[in-house]
Amino acid sequence: MKIAIVGASGTIGRYVETAARAAGHETLAMTRASGVDLSTATTASADSLAERLAGVDAVIDVTSTGSLSTAVAVSFFSTVTQNLLAAERRAGVPHHVALSIIGAAAADSGYYAGKAAQEREIMKSGDGWSLLRASQFHEFAQQSVARGTGVGIQLVPAMRSQPIAAAEVAAELLRIATAEPIGLAPDLAGPLQESMPDMVRRYLRSLGLRRPVLGVALPGAMGRAMRNGGLLPAPGTRLGQQSFQQWLEQRAADRPPRHPQG
Repeated sequence: MKIAIVGASGTIGRYVETAARAAGHETLAMTRASGVDLSTATTASADSLAERLAGVDAVIDVTSTGSLSTAVAVSFFSTVTQNLLAAERRAGVPHHVALSIIGAAAADSGYYAGKAAQEREIMKSGDGWSLLRASQFHEFAQQSVARGTGVGIQLVPAMRSQPIAAAEVAAELLRIATAEPIGLAPDLAGPLQESMPDMVRRYLRSLGLRRPVLGVALPGAMGRAMRNGGLLPAPGTRLGQQSFQQWLEQRAADRPPRHPQG
């Protein structure tokens, strides 16, 4: 199969591309760096995108934005999804696969409002789509460390999560893409519930850092969903295998050994 991966340079996109190639599929990595900007809509860009998608059997959309603004996130995901679906129709792509977040539609605020808007665009597009909702990745702790430090304190969203390995989500997206469209796929979450501030503390310790961590209650519906379990999977949800602790241990094992100086 020929599979286009939109957002191939991101956390999940890299895993999807690696898994697809390992399975023997032809991949088309679509990123801004490769000249694909789905956040703009012009006739020329639409024609160019449709041409790129010629002969593609499935598109896996794992695009993302770093903004937590409701307006920015909704605009980004709505525009990207509309442009991508339109180009797929022109190119005759039979299967659109997208990744969303468990609880995003209910939270419908901040970044999650963007994912909810993406879901609505896909669901009203007709046939030929599959949508997987997953919980946050283990890498969310790493991303939180990169985002927020203030006066020597690590600031982290006060959040309950059931994180999953990005590689497991990528494998499921690929499995879905290589089958017939199924609409809304069963949710997928990690095996254990975690506290985000605790995850960040453990991640920092794994790097040999003892920085103080402060859980911050974010405002609005998004913050409430993070704190009250609105982003946790429902009972009976399919669960992945790798826990956050196992992910930390794997990272430590894969890290090159330090060589003493001198």
